[in-house]
Parts: sequence; C-alpha cells; structure tokens
Amino acid sequence: MTERTAETLEGYVVDEGPSSHRHKAHQAWRHAETIKRLSDRLIGIGPFGIGLDGVLAWVPGVGLAYGLGAGGVLLYHAMQARASAATMARMAAYLAADNLSDTVPMLGWAVDTLFPGHLMAAKALQKDIESKHGLPDDIDIKTRKKRKVKVGKR
Repeated sequence: MTERTAETLEGYVVDEGPSSHRHKAHQAWRHAETIKRLSDRLIGIGPFGIGLDGVLAWVPGVGLAYGLGAGGVLLYHAMQARASAATMARMAAYLAADNLSDTVPMLGWAVDTLFPGHLMAAKALQKDIESKHGLPDDIDIKTRKKRKVKVGKR
C-alpha cells in the first residue's frame, strides 16, 4: 500500500500522493544540477572545473557564506526529495569538508578552489533520486543533458 497524505488548503483537500513525491524529487534533481554547475562547473577543462565556489573562496567571508548557502539549499532539496539518511549524511560530509577548508587562509582557499564539494553532494542527491524515481522526463539518459523539445505542427 502506498503512503498518502492529504491536507486542507483554503477549504480544498490537497492530495500529495506518489506522483507528487516524484515531481518534487525531479524538481530537486534539477535544482541540484543548477547548483552543481554554478558552484563547480562554470568553466570546465576536461574533468576539472571551477565555479562560483572556487572564485569566491579567495574573498574572505564571501566564499564561506556562498558555500554554506548553496550547501543549505542542496540539503533543503534533499529533504524535499526525501533522500535517504545515508545520502544526506554523505552530502553533509562533502559540504562540511568544502566549507571547513574555507576557514584556513590561503592554503584552505586553494583547497576549496580545487575541491568540488557541491558537485559531489549534488551528484549524491541526484543518484538517490534516480534510484527511487528515475531521471526526470526531460533529461536524456545517454548524455544526461536536457533534451530540446521541438514544438511543431501536429
């Protein structure tokens, strides 16, 4: 039997059945993709990349604020997607390692520039979502890129 919850909103009963959970999980997957790209893959060179997290790490306080904010958003979306406790713990470990390196001037900033903590946390969340709900419909499985939907005559 599937778990169903309902709540009342302005006199109407809102049913949050399994399809709603899948929709929320797929939204979380897309948000994780955006954070992954912004934080650690704005500029990619082969398997390496740099993003806002790496650039802002060199500005005292700003890098830490960005890292904590982006990490908090990832964890929020993990809760919305009902990620497993193991996935959330793994994400928290990646984010803690990324943000703790920011507290050490110079050497820590260099480590933060090179360590893709947000990317690793986002991938962990996406893997958890894919195992429970599959990929979002608009994502190509082979290339894991967004498919362009052609709007044409029917």
